[in-house]
Amino acid sequence: MTTAQLRSSDRRISPVFLGIAAVTAVSGWATWTGFASFPGLAVFLFVTAAWIVSLCLHEYAHARTALHGGDISIGAKGYLTLNPLKYTHALLSVVLPVLFVIMGGIGLPGGAVFIERGRIRGRWRHSLISAAGPLTNALFAVVCTAPFWLDALDGVPDAFRYALAFLALLQVTAAILNFLPIPGLDGYGVIEPWLSHGIRRQVEPFAPFGLLAVFAVLWIPEVNHTFFDAVDAVLRGLGVNDWDTYWGQELYRFWEGTQDVPRPVSP
Repeated sequence: MTTAQLRSSDRRISPVFLGIAAVTAVSGWATWTGFASFPGLAVFLFVTAAWIVSLCLHEYAHARTALHGGDISIGAKGYLTLNPLKYTHALLSVVLPVLFVIMGGIGLPGGAVFIERGRIRGRWRHSLISAAGPLTNALFAVVCTAPFWLDALDGVPDAFRYALAFLALLQVTAAILNFLPIPGLDGYGVIEPWLSHGIRRQVEPFAPFGLLAVFAVLWIPEVNHTFFDAVDAVLRGLGVNDWDTYWGQELYRFWEGTQDVPRPVSP
């Protein structure tokens, strides 16, 4: 069975994803035009919906790469339809990442598409499958920040500018966290095929707790500062300054009363 032999229903984009994409488009339009009475609400809907779209694309990248790597079971599982309800753990893939954005403004690595690794041959293919997800987040960040690094912000409404900056921050945090070589994260999946069988067996029991350990360590002030310094450095390289991301998050958290949209400042 090849990709050409997949049933059309296995590849058809799901109405669920199309609905999320529609919310992204409509709320993005409301943010751009200032149509909404409360700009923060429009920013909230736009960023949240776009974040879910990026989560779906993250999982799709894993699944599509696995399909081309030899796991022909991917199509029947519905992973190619971009439907988040088809994921192995919708709670981990969508609900928790959205809650973390709302509560803390950080891009939680989500995920779970079940890949039958036994069908895939070659260490490079295994590594690429793991890397495909966070690489998608990195590409999403580049696209979000295009107006910044292309110096094409003239005519971009301030609220939309801040929303893009905050969305980019989420993508960068998700990419960096996911690329950490820690069991349970994609970064470990990249290096795992190159480890000895004995090391993999020793590490395997810790995989369910890898993400929890990362967030526990991030509570350490020195680690937290170092992590966000790295995030800020990446964003500055993409033309986004702290002012943009700060006000993006402030508008996003509209329930805290922030509705005024300030003018941008020069980097």
